[in-house]
Amino acid sequence: MRLTDIGPDKSVSTPHYMQIAKKIRVCIENNEIEAGEALPSERELCQTTGVSRVTIRRALGVLEADKVVKRKHGAGTFVLPQVEHLGSSLKGFTSNAETKGHKSQAIWIVKAYGMPTADEATILQISETDKVVRLGRVRQFENEPVAIEHAVVPARLLPSIDEIDESLYHALESRGNRPVQGTQRVKASLANPTEAGLLSVREFSEVLRIERRSFLKDGTPVELTRSAYRGDRYDIVMDLGNDQLS
Repeated sequence: MRLTDIGPDKSVSTPHYMQIAKKIRVCIENNEIEAGEALPSERELCQTTGVSRVTIRRALGVLEADKVVKRKHGAGTFVLPQVEHLGSSLKGFTSNAETKGHKSQAIWIVKAYGMPTADEATILQISETDKVVRLGRVRQFENEPVAIEHAVVPARLLPSIDEIDESLYHALESRGNRPVQGTQRVKASLANPTEAGLLSVREFSEVLRIERRSFLKDGTPVELTRSAYRGDRYDIVMDLGNDQLS
C-alpha cells in the first residue's frame, strides 16, 4: 500500500504536519487504508511528501493521539479499527465486528451461575431464587480492548455455560431464544481504575456506558447487559427517517 497526494500545500499557513495528518486521516476514513494495515515507513512518507522525518513523526503523533493509528516500536505504524454500532439495530458485538469484516475476541472475566439481585430480578421479570448466568468479558476488536461487558441472562434461556463461546446471541439462538427487540440507554462517563486497566486507557478516560435490555417476540426479557465502551474506539451511528426530523 502506498499513499499519494498527501504532501503539504506550501502556499497555506497551516503547519505541514497538520496538513499531512489530515490527509492521511481522510485516506483512512475513505477506506483507502484498511484497519490493521501498516502505513508506509517514515522514510517512504518523507519521500512521498518531500518533508523532513521530524515533520512526519509529528503528523503520526497527531494521529496516534487521536487513536487513529498505533505506532509499534520496530514494527511500524498501524491503522486502528473503529467499532461502529447502528443504534437502531439489535446486534451483538461479534455480529458488529463481522459486519465490518473484522475479527472480535473475548477475554472472560466471569462465566458462572448465580442468583439475581433484586434490581436484576425486577428487570428480567424473574424470582430472586431463579438461576441466572453471569457473563463478564473484555471485548476486543482486532486484538485491541474496546469494551467491558457484564450480561445477566435467565439460565433457562441458555445452553450449558460450557457451550457458550464469545457470542451470547449465538448461544441464545441455539436454544431458540434470540431476542428480536430491545432498548438501549447510553450515557457518557469516565473510566474507573479497574476499567482503565482492562481497557488499556488512562484512568478517567472517556467511556460510553451502555445498558441493553432485550426481549423475545412475546415480550419475555432475555438479557440485561451493562457495558463500558472506550469513547475513542466506539461510534454509535443512527439512521433517521423524515418522520423523526423537524
